Amino acid sequence: MFPFPHIRFVDILDIFLVAFLIYELYRMLKGTNIIRIFWALVVMYIAWRVFDALNMRFCSQILGGVMSIGLIALVIVFQPEIRKFLLFIGTKTQQTGDTLAKRLQFWRSDVNRHNSMNYEPYIQACMHMSQSKTGALIIFKRSNEVEELVRTGEVINAVASSALLETLFFKNSPLHDGAVIVSGNQVLAARCILPVTSRTDIDPNLGLRHRSAIGVTEQLDVISVIVSEETGAISYAIGGEIHHGVTPVQLRHALEKLIDGTDEDAPAATPAA
Repeated sequence: MFPFPHIRFVDILDIFLVAFLIYELYRMLKGTNIIRIFWALVVMYIAWRVFDALNMRFCSQILGGVMSIGLIALVIVFQPEIRKFLLFIGTKTQQTGDTLAKRLQFWRSDVNRHNSMNYEPYIQACMHMSQSKTGALIIFKRSNEVEELVRTGEVINAVASSALLETLFFKNSPLHDGAVIVSGNQVLAARCILPVTSRTDIDPNLGLRHRSAIGVTEQLDVISVIVSEETGAISYAIGGEIHHGVTPVQLRHALEKLIDGTDEDAPAATPAA
């Protein structure tokens, strides 16, 4: 017989979902200063339950009042993290739908999938800028809309070309500072401002360009491609994780796999030296 007959399957599912939510919250807070506040609230909650169980009324009432008011404070303090968590849930749901749609599209028209985007202008531009050590940051749209990012910069709305991208990032160009937002074969905007990651567990040698590339992928389902101004190294970031030192060929395979869902056997990125 089942050793715990009073435990239902729904109870096990409930515990699993709560554990998952706590884990995702901890994963988002890990590496930030807010993790200290998180652990302080956990300790206060445990202390409150202990005082209540021991019938220590005075301490229990004080901590109970703090915890009740703390719900409002919690929303205010963790507003960026709550927003990030909701974006995470929405992005994962949308990604699942997009994946199913791409699988269905594969059976309908394999040719259209492979010809949906021309990566040559981006690969050529990154290769040339890498050779000349021209700093660049290109944001590729995936499932999320990017109108908010576009509004922070100068609208371009031009067909992507290697010459256009290299001109935008030329150091004497008034539009070289910031990010270029692209969608498919279209350059949407330049000189766009991106959110910077607040993580403290990333390489301290990474500059603002790389931190912005990571930060925007933490909040939106986009791909950031970075060309280092100091070393000329090409990197890309997705889902808050950065891949250093990729070659133009590896970058092409990564973009084809991550945007079109093709090229499953793409070569792995090499770590930065």
